[in-house]
Amino acid sequence: MNSLVGAFSVLAIASVLALSGRWLGISTDSCRVTNPQSAPFLGGSTPDTHAWSRFHIRYYAVALLFVAFEMEMMFMYPWAVVFVEEGIKALVEMGMFLAILSLGILYAWKEGAFRWQ
Repeated sequence: MNSLVGAFSVLAIASVLALSGRWLGISTDSCRVTNPQSAPFLGGSTPDTHAWSRFHIRYYAVALLFVAFEMEMMFMYPWAVVFVEEGIKALVEMGMFLAILSLGILYAWKEGAFRWQ
């Protein structure tokens, strides 16, 4: 019963807000948007392709490689602080982390992700 009352109250509040926005809002006649204002901004020129156009699969592979390199750097900065406190244990852990990332990069190299054709 409580959930029914809660659902009804959420629906009532959403309806009141939507209708009050329509009643109190600015009319569309007084603020018409012209063509230059409604065009998407792309360095001052009109876009050549649609925003939902498809990209070639190689862009996704490059993005994944970027994430791999970025994760490596993101974990190496705090590791430097821990290395001062932990010593050789932290060095071995970072070596294992870099080895796993290196295996991923070598696999991508073997698959030809670095060849741009």
